[in-house]
Parts: sequence; structure tokens; C-alpha cells
Amino acid sequence: MLSARAATASHAASLWKRGGGDAGGGSGCTSCMEVRRRAAAVAVRAAPPKRVEAVAMEAAAETAQSDKEAAAPAAEDSPPEEELPVTPWAFSVASGYTLLRDPHHNKGLAFSEKERDAHYLRGLLPPAVVSQELQVKKIMHDLRQYKVPLQRYVAMMDLQERNERLFYKLLIDNVEELLPVVYTPTVGEACQKYGSIFRRPQGLYVSLRDKGKVLDVLRNWPERNIQVIVVTDGERILGLGDLGCQGMGIPVGKLSLYTALGGVRPSACLPITIDVGTNNEKLLNDEFYIGIRQRRATGEEYHELMEEFMDAVKHIYGEKVLIQFEDFANHNAFDLLAKYSKSHLVFNDDIQGTASVVLAGLLSSLKVVGGTLAEHTYLFLGAGEAGTGIAELIALEISKQTNAPIEECRKKIWLVDSKGLIVNSRKDSLQPFKKSWAHEHEPLTTLLDAVESIKPTVLIGTSGVGRTFTKEVIEAMASFNERPIIFSLSNPTSHSECTAEEAYNWTQGRAVFASGSPFDPVEYNGKTYVPGQSNNAYIFPGFGLGVVISGATRVHEDMLLAASETLAEQATQENFDKGSIFPPFTNIRKISAQIAASVAAKAYELGLATRLPRPRDLEKYAESCMYTPIYRSYR
Repeated sequence: MLSARAATASHAASLWKRGGGDAGGGSGCTSCMEVRRRAAAVAVRAAPPKRVEAVAMEAAAETAQSDKEAAAPAAEDSPPEEELPVTPWAFSVASGYTLLRDPHHNKGLAFSEKERDAHYLRGLLPPAVVSQELQVKKIMHDLRQYKVPLQRYVAMMDLQERNERLFYKLLIDNVEELLPVVYTPTVGEACQKYGSIFRRPQGLYVSLRDKGKVLDVLRNWPERNIQVIVVTDGERILGLGDLGCQGMGIPVGKLSLYTALGGVRPSACLPITIDVGTNNEKLLNDEFYIGIRQRRATGEEYHELMEEFMDAVKHIYGEKVLIQFEDFANHNAFDLLAKYSKSHLVFNDDIQGTASVVLAGLLSSLKVVGGTLAEHTYLFLGAGEAGTGIAELIALEISKQTNAPIEECRKKIWLVDSKGLIVNSRKDSLQPFKKSWAHEHEPLTTLLDAVESIKPTVLIGTSGVGRTFTKEVIEAMASFNERPIIFSLSNPTSHSECTAEEAYNWTQGRAVFASGSPFDPVEYNGKTYVPGQSNNAYIFPGFGLGVVISGATRVHEDMLLAASETLAEQATQENFDKGSIFPPFTNIRKISAQIAASVAAKAYELGLATRLPRPRDLEKYAESCMYTPIYRSYR
């Protein structure tokens, strides 16, 4: 006589055979996986009451890999994932109180009457049943009551931790209003106070104490099908300096945008902070600081941990996981990108992402001021990751357009650092990444002297020092340019080289202006100017999606150029008439799909794509792969 468990297993096996498994024991088709789920449900019903949860956990564990494989981007002819009803699996079938505490499946008051009965929610919720749209309306009403931006940030993070789909629905529907809340400039203050506002972990922390065990740390993350990792060591958070472990707000914020703007599934995103200490004395003495209390590790100790981390990521998630370096200090950012770009799929948003969006802004500006990239002269204030990264991409695009050697194209671009204009006579004392920008010229120590001597048509600020584009500097730009191009890119707002109002007022409304952080519209001589925001969020979500859908194994500079050119094409005359050189963020998901298609097309052209066969219509394929946060119906 068979035991209840044996009988259950036998019945489950027969269901699987009738569903048709593959001979190799693989995951099978979607219908086969459904048969597995039904078999698991049979197992739950057949078990004694005290065994229900344990049996469900066992059954769910056996089918977990199949579920995760099914979550990968669907083939072109598959029905949209969001149209199919699902079972809210966690480690067991989530029901009752547990379901309401599961952010991946919780719908709050949007659970239908049928779902409340099926999942033991009756009495655990008020009687009202509301739509997701009404929930969005209510939360936006609540958020607007807060006068302090950090309060809005905390409220948004709380929502993400209790109702994931509602969080992304809210962000997508109100992207222009909420983008400054979940990212710059508010995220900077959030990182400064992260220890005080910390509630529950939203990513992985890899510290010096984990050396030799990084692989085990990564295995603690519950998801295995990771497609995008954003990692920081917290040494250079925005323009705020070393925030150590509290820099976690940056990877969390970036990956929220990967999902909301680029459609990468939340479960495929992993925020990571590498904690090697901090040199910030204020944090070291702060009782609420959440990181290691020691001076920052450097040299061999630092690089050994990073190498172990990079090897562990590739071991667990494979070579097609995109690793985005974020807010590393200059001396590490360039070294890490150079070291791992040939062995891993890596991308530095501060160097490459910023460069790509600024190049798009410049290409768009040409439609206003005229000429080609090669006909303009560029002067940068700031020669760090952002400044040199932008300069290099401009030179690459000029070289592409003119077929001139890149060395010749660099001569159109000048950089000013903390010691003055970068010139040949300083070459021996320059850091390696600055040497390409040392040209023949007399030494100059101030930005104003450089502007008056070089007479640039484009002035770009990446210094991280506020109000360095003085009235004298901007008036000098306006004196020899009919339409001076002025990009004040440093974040957060307090570190911007000048404000939009200053740029328009000091050029009599003639400036073509863009900033890194958002500024309010400016009225000058009866005309309202809407300043463009050169925000990396225009680029990296679509870029990441393009890498994912193509299965690219490396990032190539031509993929960045393709992203820039595609973004530049989205700006219209209507945008230019308002003073903006970038399209509105309200269209960002459509823009991201177009950028993804361009990036994927370039990956296929370069032989870097592994997802075969190539989809016929890459833009439609990108759209079909994008996560949408509409609530699912539960059985």
C-alpha cells in the first residue's frame, strides 16, 4: 500500500509524463511547466495539514529553475506574458497574510473578490476593491503632500518594498515628476543619510570581511537569472565624495530606472555595493553608519577583492550579465574599465553613459546652431571620468564622420582641470587618462583665460564645483558666439556650474543650454525657456535593454555612438522652440526601445550578439521584451 507522499509523487509524475517532458530532463515547454505546477498543487492537497507548507516548498523548489527560464525574453511569436494568469509562487504558493507581505505579488486593495477567496485574503483587507489606476492617483496625492524631497524618496522606497508593480506603474506614469525623487538630485541626499533611513536591504553588500567567500555571498541572492548588475564602491557618489557603504542608493536608483524606463525585469536586476571602508571621517564617527568602520582599502587589497567579485559574477551569472560600474573614483574607474572590458560585459555609466547622452545633446544642438561636429571647438571644465569620457566619444564621432585620425580629432577639444589648461608642457605630470588631451598652447590657469584664448563654441562643465561658470565666463562665450552652447552637467543641483536662469540671462536668451540636474523653466523677455536635462537615464536603460535582447558579450564604442545618434534623432522642432535639445521624458519607454534596437543592431553587425536568429524587427522585439507593471490576474 502506497503512502500518501508516494501516491502524490506517482500522480505528479504521471501528470508530467502526460504533459510531455524532454528526454534530457530539461524544463520543457510552458504547458509542461504548468503541469508541474498542477502536480505541485496536488501534492499540497494530498498532504496532511501540517505538511502543506513543506510540500509546497519542495515542489516549488523543483520547478524554480523552469520558472526562471520562462521569465527570459519571449520569442517574437509568443503571447505577451502580461496577458496570462499566473500562480503567485514564492518558495510556496503565497496566500493570506504572506501574500500581502510579498512585494512581488501584493496588489493591496486591487485583489478581486475571487482572488480574496482563492488566496485566503478575506478579512485581511478592507472590503473595497479598487483599480491600480486609483491606487496610483491616491499615492501621487500623498506624495505631493510632502514638502521635503527626502520624505518623498523614503515613501517611494517603502512602496517598492511592499508593492513592486505599483511602484513601477507610479514611476512610469509620472516619470517627469518622480525621476528627480528616485534619482538625481534627491538620491544624493538619500545616500548622505542612508544609515538613518535604512529599513531593509535592497541589494547585496560585499565587504572586505567577505574576501575568499564572495561566491557564497552572491549565492545568497534569491534570483539566479540576473541580466544587469549595477555596482559601486561608494568612493565618488555624484559630486558628494566618499560615502562608503551608503552609496547603495545609487545602484538601487539606477536599477529602478532600468526597469521603469528600459523595461528590464526587476527580478533580473541586482544592486551591489563593494564596501572597502571610507575616508569620510563624518561617517566613520556616525553611530548610524551601516558600513565597515575603517579607512578605505587601496592597492593590492582592493584589487584582489574586485577580481574575486568579477570572477564570482561571471561564474554564477555567466558572461552575458551586464556589469555597470557606478561612481568609482577616477583612479579606479579607468583601471577597472580597461582591465575587465576584454573579459567581461562591462559598462561605466560615468565615463560612457554620460558621454553618450552629451554627444546626443551636441548632435541635437547642431540642428539649432548649424555646422558639423568637426567645425566646432570644445572646452571642458573638469578632466575626470565624465570630462575625458565625453571628449573621447566626441572625437570618435568626428573621426567617424570625417575619416580623420582620432589624434587629429582630439585637437578640437580642450580640457581645463584644477591646475589650469591641459597643455603639452604639463604632460609629464598628468595622469595617464589626461595625456591625450595635452595640446600645444601656452599655460593658462583660469577658465576665463582659456575661454578668451581658445574661443570655444561649446563650453561643457563636469567639474563637480558649483557656480564656476561665472558671469564673466558666460558673457565671454556670448561675445563671440551668436548661439553659445553651454552644458552645465555636474550633479546634484548645488554643484551645477551655473543655473539655467544665469545661462539665459547672461546671454540675452541666446544660449543653447543643458544641465545634469533638472531646472525649472526660465522666463526671459517674455519667452519661456524649458532647459534640457542631459540625464544619463536617456541612454543607459535602453542601452542595457539592447545588450540583453541581443545577448551581447562585450560593449563596443560603436554601440555607444549608435545610442547617441538614435537619441539625437528624437528631439523635434517643438523641443527646440521651447529651448530644449532633448525630447520629453514622457516618451522615454518608446525612446528606450529605439535605442535598444540600435544598440542590438550594432551588436549583431559587430558579431558580438549571441541571441540567434536575429529578430526581424528589433524595435518591436525590444518592446515585446519590456516589463510592464500592470497587475496580473491570480488563479
